[in-house]
Amino acid sequence: MNVFGIGLPEMAVIAAIGLLVFGPRRLPELGKTLGRTLKGFQTASQDFEKEFRSAITADEASADGASAAETAAGPVPVLEQVAEPSVDAPAEGESTAA
Repeated sequence: MNVFGIGLPEMAVIAAIGLLVFGPRRLPELGKTLGRTLKGFQTASQDFEKEFRSAITADEASADGASAAETAAGPVPVLEQVAEPSVDAPAEGESTAA
């Protein structure tokens, strides 16, 4: 048994240290809390993966639809966006010292 690169002997040592530090009464309580926390992380990870996969699938579907329309209508011209200077930023040649 190898969990997170920790074998059975290492787990036994960690459990023994935990028993000495927390005592026999609090150790099962801490184990439950740790288990619930790990289960929550696992559920959140699965939800994130599911959402990510659905977004990728939707993006691929829209890209396929766009490329089919683009092929039928010809290439679409790309417009350049010109960045406007920020109001807060000093213009070229101006000093930032007060």
